[in-house]
Amino acid sequence: MHERSRLLLTVLALLLILWLVLGFWPLSATNRWVLSLLAVFTAGVVLWRQWHHLQSRQDALSHYSADILPPEDFQGSVLLVAGNSSAWFERTQVFRETQSGWYLRVDTPEQLPALAEQLATMRPALRPQVAVMLGLLPEQHTSEEVFLQWLRTWQRAVAQCRPWLSGLPPVVVTVMVSGPTLPLHSENEQSIRWFTLTPDLPGIRVRLPGQGTLPVSDWLRESDTASRFMHLTETLWLDALQAWYSRTTGTLISARQGDIPALHPAAVGFCLTPVAAQDGNLWQQHIVALTALPPRTEEHPAALPLPDLLMTVLSRRRGLSGHHRFWRQAGLMAGIFLLLAMLASFMNNQRLVRSTGDHLALYHRLDGHPPAPKAQAQQRLRADSRLLDDWLRRGTPLRYGLGLYQGLRLTPPVEAALSDWAPPPPPRPVIQKVVQGPKTVRLDSLSLFDSGKAALKPGSTKVLVSALVGIKAKPGWLIVVSGHTDNTGNPALNQVLSRERAESVRNWMRDTGDVPESCFAVQGYGESRPVATNDTAEGRALNRRVEISLVPQADACRIPGVIPAPSPDDGASITEMEK
Repeated sequence: MHERSRLLLTVLALLLILWLVLGFWPLSATNRWVLSLLAVFTAGVVLWRQWHHLQSRQDALSHYSADILPPEDFQGSVLLVAGNSSAWFERTQVFRETQSGWYLRVDTPEQLPALAEQLATMRPALRPQVAVMLGLLPEQHTSEEVFLQWLRTWQRAVAQCRPWLSGLPPVVVTVMVSGPTLPLHSENEQSIRWFTLTPDLPGIRVRLPGQGTLPVSDWLRESDTASRFMHLTETLWLDALQAWYSRTTGTLISARQGDIPALHPAAVGFCLTPVAAQDGNLWQQHIVALTALPPRTEEHPAALPLPDLLMTVLSRRRGLSGHHRFWRQAGLMAGIFLLLAMLASFMNNQRLVRSTGDHLALYHRLDGHPPAPKAQAQQRLRADSRLLDDWLRRGTPLRYGLGLYQGLRLTPPVEAALSDWAPPPPPRPVIQKVVQGPKTVRLDSLSLFDSGKAALKPGSTKVLVSALVGIKAKPGWLIVVSGHTDNTGNPALNQVLSRERAESVRNWMRDTGDVPESCFAVQGYGESRPVATNDTAEGRALNRRVEISLVPQADACRIPGVIPAPSPDDGASITEMEK
């Protein structure tokens, strides 16, 4: 659940970043797309790593069943029973539940961080309630050197739980040995006495059910006559047990060695109860060194009593469940997004105010002489006004909104500036009268002449009369008559034929219209100036023609008998073809 929440949070973060970049931040289009692609790429890499980590963690946690874990609403302490853990459980039992705690069996040091990870992953709300119970049974160890090395291994395993439990978990050390006298076969754990050593209280104190703790001296003083001897005997054994603990375990775990941090137990619990013992164990060695009388050893297969009375020293603080943690982180992301979006909205509005203010300042600084710069500045203000009006009608864009929009206070000065000046009307255009000359007339040769002939055909007069409607002799204008042929036949003969045909038309116009011959210029071009291709019959028919046009010439039609030199570059030709 924890890893899946991370996947969802990564996707949510990507969506919020894209929304912020594309919808809020004042960036150019190129920068927006570059940042968006970078965010998508980074999120893709993170998602890929999270997904593979999720798969690997699922494979690692598949060795432990979730049925052994307490429910997430469990109110008591959750203790990982390390050390000689099997003595507190039945042969096949992996957890024990009491009113004060949930005890999970840990058989090897390697299982301790794995079980802590499983708890943090599947029951994140219980992390503050997790503690380690280091159960020590001196009567099950025979070599002090091996025992200290074994204890150092468990100390390192406790340190490896830090990543999953947000630091070193609280440690409760439980030391049990067989007492001076064995009680009757009673399984009532309320008759079990616990003696504790805590950092906040001096000396060893006895814990009484429902009465809290008492100094051992007060406990002895308040004992009745029948039980005082037994209590005194237990106190002597307790002093010996405390001396053994301080010499071995307490000295070892309270010192830091390399990467192994020191452990400072929240409580050390001593209990005198029958324990299955080995011959020549550490407790026997310690008693022999003190009294030369070894204690008795016997098998006691029943599970040892659990230290519920010690649970009062542990924290009762509740943690956040996976759902609460997810929504808290999602809310934090949303809050950061909102702050950044409001900052972007503020920057966008400042740019809008600055841009419109610059346009207004430039507009008021210009006096309208010349009017073009002020008219251009006015056009910018009109664009600003249209933009503000459009946002007023359709709604303000979100990148300018979030309660920071400044456009409403910009509209009045912009409208006032637009109404206080108008550009002068443009000057009326000067219309010049263009004098155009008569049109150029193009005549089809076949309609005037027989093939290969230069004499006008009978009936061609009607064609010539129609063509001469726009051709009139005027002073200063030269009437140019030019003949043209196709490329059929001899080029030299075609040249002569084109000129003779032009002269026939000129002679007819001269005689019919009583136009002086000095007003005419005759040219024969033969096949040199085609107007269409000669590869087709239609093109050759267009090339066989006579053209009549007027060309401006100052001395034309004034001196009889003088034919001005033709100027082929003068005048323009507007053609009309008759077929």
